[in-house]
Amino acid sequence: MKRHGLLGLDIGTSGCKGLLVSLEGRVLGAQSAEHPLLVPRPGWAEQEPEVWWEASVAVLKRLAEQAEEQKIEILALGLTGQMHGAVFLDSLGNPIRPALLWNDGRTAGECREIEERVGPQRLREIAGNPALTGFQAPKILWLRKNEPEAYARVRHLLLPKDFIRYRLTGGFATDASDAAGTLLLDLARRDYSPEILGALEIPPEWLPSVHEGPQITGYVSPEAARRTGLPAGLPVAAGGGDNAAAAVGSGVVREGTASVSVGTSGVIFAPSDRLRLDPEGALHAFCHAVPGKYHLMGVVLSAGGSLRWYRDTLAGEEVAAAQGAGRDPYEVLMDQAGPIPAGAEGLYFLPYLAGERTPHLDPQARGGWVGLSLAHRKGHLVRAILEGVAFALKDSLVRITALGIQPEALRTVGGGMRSPLWRAIVAATLEAPLQGLEVEEGPAFGAALLAGVGVEVYPDVDEAVAKAVRLKPETTFPDPRLAQTYQELYRQYIRLYPALKESGVFRVHPK
Repeated sequence: MKRHGLLGLDIGTSGCKGLLVSLEGRVLGAQSAEHPLLVPRPGWAEQEPEVWWEASVAVLKRLAEQAEEQKIEILALGLTGQMHGAVFLDSLGNPIRPALLWNDGRTAGECREIEERVGPQRLREIAGNPALTGFQAPKILWLRKNEPEAYARVRHLLLPKDFIRYRLTGGFATDASDAAGTLLLDLARRDYSPEILGALEIPPEWLPSVHEGPQITGYVSPEAARRTGLPAGLPVAAGGGDNAAAAVGSGVVREGTASVSVGTSGVIFAPSDRLRLDPEGALHAFCHAVPGKYHLMGVVLSAGGSLRWYRDTLAGEEVAAAQGAGRDPYEVLMDQAGPIPAGAEGLYFLPYLAGERTPHLDPQARGGWVGLSLAHRKGHLVRAILEGVAFALKDSLVRITALGIQPEALRTVGGGMRSPLWRAIVAATLEAPLQGLEVEEGPAFGAALLAGVGVEVYPDVDEAVAKAVRLKPETTFPDPRLAQTYQELYRQYIRLYPALKESGVFRVHPK
């Protein structure tokens, strides 16, 4: 007798991840495939869409095999992935060039142009956000200005996960949460803004149709079925941007709940029953993947990315030792940081290695340690990174609470939050309990649940979460003494960025 299951596929920055999930929320299969990041120039970040597709094919094929082995009938597939990227396709649906990613910082000039054309206040009123280098809209203007021959060939414009949807179904569609990160969406209407499109001279026919997260947007084609092993005609749900889908997978769907994620980037995510806008545009306001709902989001561009940079650049000895002992190199780094006292004996770290989003909105910001002395060792450097990321996350939570959302606890997502040390630091810094989840693969898990709503396995997203999302029994509560220490240190930390910016050290130096 066959059981039923759902699939979720996440097109991430470092790789593609897929889950096979039971209707009760149990993970029955998990697969992943890495794909490289291309950095042709400092501050640029690109990937080949065809590499995403090949990784997706490999992951889906293995999941289809796992479903067959377990006699599971797959009912639907949900998609999620990195937000903001620009995938430019020609009239035949082929990529014209590598996709420009969310962490690409080349478009500062185009952001200024967007603000001038639309008006900064009007842009925030419609799209909920100021023009930032990571968003999709400035990438379009960059291509028009810098690669006119490529721009002349553009006929379709997609977000990363929606390129995979196109390859699976042949249709051009997206969801409201991901589309909200293009800077082209009217958040209140949950559809594209004719005013913004007109001001930027972007043809609306290039854009995919916008749907709510659970909506079915197409069906797996016979050709895609042959490549992936999925059944032809399998429903494919709209899904969500990675953070919105992760929130669904974490049960963060109602106002008063919130999550903290530490992956490559760091995110504070807080749902809202209504559209709330930060008056300075320092917090992102987006549509949620839950129909009719919204969320506020603060983003640290280099959270786990800062620790990964340290590992790859400065921790060669530790990596070698870990490999020799069969350990994860990050565990060795945490062992070094653990005995170091809070505050790393006067050492601070600014995690602005790729510029920064919340709250500084500064692509030219740069990271570094402040307060180094001869007494500091590698453990101090790591401890300062962990604390610096926590302080940067607090920058966002402070603004979220100022807008009237008061989360009582935060659910954790991402590899960084699996570290007991980092969890303790974040809990104390944010002064909030952290709740772990039985299923930690948030985006793909959430995409699977959205697909389940789409095929009426669950009546709505609330019911899907109630049936499928489970918390771990243990909660990380903030240590009161550590929280008091971090309150004092945070007051010093927030003075560093303005002082360094004023000094001119963030200015771009000629090559």
